[in-house]
Amino acid sequence: MKAKLAITYGILTWFFIYILSTFLSQVHIDDGIPHINIFIPLSIIIVTIFFGILYIRNFNKNEVKEGFLLGIMLFVVDLILDNILMIIVGPTKLIIDTSPMHILTMLILFPLITTLLGYLAQMKIELI
Repeated sequence: MKAKLAITYGILTWFFIYILSTFLSQVHIDDGIPHINIFIPLSIIIVTIFFGILYIRNFNKNEVKEGFLLGIMLFVVDLILDNILMIIVGPTKLIIDTSPMHILTMLILFPLITTLLGYLAQMKIELI
């Protein structure tokens, strides 16, 4: 595992997710349906896939293991940076707080997405 690269991508992932979530949380769809903000989970998935691909393409073997380790590293970096931001800004001013639901979502999404990317990276695809 390339720890420095994984931490760097973890910080960038957290930063872009926070920025996108801040801007996209203002978007409301008013079609008579209950308010569900789909843009925040969508930004989490897109940013994680982008940086996961950038990280996993550096490996030629054990891509699944590297993907899983990257997912755990992204989760740890997200947890640390969320807590630091919560201390600096205060919990009442954050759009994404470190609630148990956010922590559980990140614990599931990060390793799941990056492990799947590792699995897809190890597949041999032959075009006819």
